[in-house]
Order: sequence, then structure tokens, then C-alpha cells
Amino acid sequence: MPVDTRGLARFVQIDDETCLIDLTVQGLTPGKHGVHIHEYGDISRGWMSTGDHFNPTNEDHGDHVGDLGNVEVGVNGWGDLVVESSRIRVFDIIGRSMVITEDEDLCSKTSSSQGGPGVLSGIIARSAGAFENMKKVCACSGKTLWEEARVHQDKKVSD
Repeated sequence: MPVDTRGLARFVQIDDETCLIDLTVQGLTPGKHGVHIHEYGDISRGWMSTGDHFNPTNEDHGDHVGDLGNVEVGVNGWGDLVVESSRIRVFDIIGRSMVITEDEDLCSKTSSSQGGPGVLSGIIARSAGAFENMKKVCACSGKTLWEEARVHQDKKVSD
């Protein structure tokens, strides 16, 4: 796996009932990778110290708060996932972690379908209130920092 594996996730509480999750990853192998919120924000040992999937209601796997589905990564190593959740409240996940797994999460009730070991993890932290930080590069392009980075990366590859 490339050294420059990284990602950025934004959690925006749109209203009391809706949280928007906007994830971009770079440097992962092509294919689907599971996306999960984990109990703890301890990444001292990578994903191994993040605890179990965040599951405050003790639901069966495949249908609990911490399962966000899969991010599809293309042959260029980039992947995006945008999902809305009626069960996540940003306030409840600050200080926890997000983990991207090596393989696809089949979202079934067996533990062997959860996507395997983590390949990318990070702490969920507060950076701004809703719509206070648009991360725009410039008014002319209207692109976010990660969208602009992808354009430049793709340009390097094609040159």
C-alpha cells in the first residue's frame, strides 16, 4: 500500500434528524472498503486500538450506527462516499474514530463479513459548525481542497 494513503471525512449535522457524511480517500487499493465509526478515538496502535464498531443501541451487525457502508475506490486510488444518516448525531461521535477496512463490508450479521483489518483510521474531531467551513480553494473553481487535489493528481498521471 502506498505511503500516502489518506482520507478526509466531514460530518455535517443538517438538522436534528439528519447527519451528512462526506468521505474522500486516496491511496487505497481499487474496490470496495468498509467504513465504520468505532467506539474509541485511540489510534495509538492504528485501527487495533479503536475498539468495536460504535453501537450505542446494541443492534446486530449490519444495522447499527457505526456501519456506514462501503467506499468504492477506483483504479486511480481515489474513492468517495456521501451518505445521510438519521441515527448519527455529530455531538455523539466527536472523540471516536473512523476506520476504513481492507475489504468490503457485506453488512450481514456475521463478524466475518465486516471488511477485515483496518487500513486507514483517524479521530473524529470538531472543526467548525454546520456550513462554517466550506474549504473552498477559490471562488472561480468552486472546488473543495480535496476535489482540487484530485484534479492535480489526475493531471500528473496523464502528463
